[in-house]
Amino acid sequence: MKLELRGITKSFGALVANDHIDLVVASGEIHGLLGENGAGKSTLMNVLYGLYEPTAGEILIDEKPVKFSGPADAMAAGIGMVHQHFMLVPVFTVAENVALGGESTKFAGILNLEDTRRKIREISAKFGFNVDPDALVEDLPVGVQQRVEIIKALVRNAKILILDEPTAVLTPQETDELMEIMGQLRAGGTSIVFISHKLREIKAISDTITVIRRGKVVGSAEPTAATTELASMMVGRSVNLTLNKADAQPGEVTFIVKNLSVMNDAGQRLLDDVSFSVATGEILAVAGVQGNGQTELTEAVLGLHKHIKGSITLHGEELVGKSVREVLDSGVGFVPEDRQDDGLVGEFSIAENLILDLYTKAPYSRAGTLNRAVIAKNATEKVAEFDVRTQSAQSTADTLSGGNQQKVVLARELARPLKLFIASQPTRGVDVGSIEFLHKRIVAERDGGTPIVIVSTELDEVLELADRIAVLFAGKLMGIVPGKSSRELLGLMMAGLNATDAQAQLDAPAATDKGERP
Repeated sequence: MKLELRGITKSFGALVANDHIDLVVASGEIHGLLGENGAGKSTLMNVLYGLYEPTAGEILIDEKPVKFSGPADAMAAGIGMVHQHFMLVPVFTVAENVALGGESTKFAGILNLEDTRRKIREISAKFGFNVDPDALVEDLPVGVQQRVEIIKALVRNAKILILDEPTAVLTPQETDELMEIMGQLRAGGTSIVFISHKLREIKAISDTITVIRRGKVVGSAEPTAATTELASMMVGRSVNLTLNKADAQPGEVTFIVKNLSVMNDAGQRLLDDVSFSVATGEILAVAGVQGNGQTELTEAVLGLHKHIKGSITLHGEELVGKSVREVLDSGVGFVPEDRQDDGLVGEFSIAENLILDLYTKAPYSRAGTLNRAVIAKNATEKVAEFDVRTQSAQSTADTLSGGNQQKVVLARELARPLKLFIASQPTRGVDVGSIEFLHKRIVAERDGGTPIVIVSTELDEVLELADRIAVLFAGKLMGIVPGKSSRELLGLMMAGLNATDAQAQLDAPAATDKGERP
């Protein structure tokens, strides 16, 4: 099925989100749509999916103009969409989620899920999804939840599949699996629009690439194009994809984690006897596949877990047992891995979000009354300093793209003197231009003498930022290695080998011609 967009324009008042965009997706093609956060990629796809009505322009499928009054019309025309933030009901089963919107009933109005279960099994077997129709969605890993979203589209016979930032919440392993699935779908004749800001992924899977900047198509390229060329097209300027940072100059060890264990309500250890320390002026990156204790580690420092054993000290002050407010007041800056649920209040303005941890203090309030003028001035300065793309600092945070939301969180956390800075997945869902900016700000904070802990599942990011790297597996610390360690060593540690055994395996002689193994 061929898709064509001609002159698509979408305006929201004075804001032109899409400006006369032309796009052609051939049948059985993976078309990469590349652009910064806020460039208009998602808006364009929401127009295609019937969520927005275009201000101007037309959509053609197999050379025939079509108009959609809603997603149901788009689905009926053979278009399916997997949103960046999944549209699933956590307490429903896979089959119940897939059936939503197209439910069939049998006698007495009872929901009939047998046909849905059969289709899920057929699609799962065809593409190797390994999805149980009767599993509760809330019990599934994020990567499997995404497969459920793809199944939802395929059950409705989607011939054109829109994947909106599909790897933003995936681990590297899950990303690789998604790429394989996309290849299989393409081989079966499905056309795919792959929306992303990740250059490596776009180049790896796309047949052709269209680049959007500030609502306009600025060019197209083949996947063989240089990464620097694509990055420049995205942001409109040359981008240094390599972080140039001086060697760390560690000072006094001020942050110490000793024999830290975190248990759930059932007594199961989620973090098991972890010890490490961080000095002023250095970055310790915590690497590992998502779900191996990283979240529990950062939340334990912040005071969000009640079942804790061990010690966490900052400048000799014990943090275990303190409230979140007390930890923040001790000089800890914290960027959570989920900016939408834990980092921002979507209904609050950008200005208000920029003082969430400071609103009780001068100069932002006095005698319990907020100083609106000071808050507005602070917001204007931070929006400019961190290049937050917004019409106004008084706009609500939920109107921002993901990357701009992340800038607001970092701007807030770096706005005060810190004794420790912790950032979990600091650039997840952030475009290449913003990554360059945010990395520089983190390094600048390090160079100012702040001890920093970065938690990231992105090995590229870990290797760019880290002075030392700690690897977690199944809640245990596999070791701490230099920041310039090899991907191979880190990969073995992430798979469960301690640093010594991993290095020994890499150093072992190759097998002999007789097939002997060391």
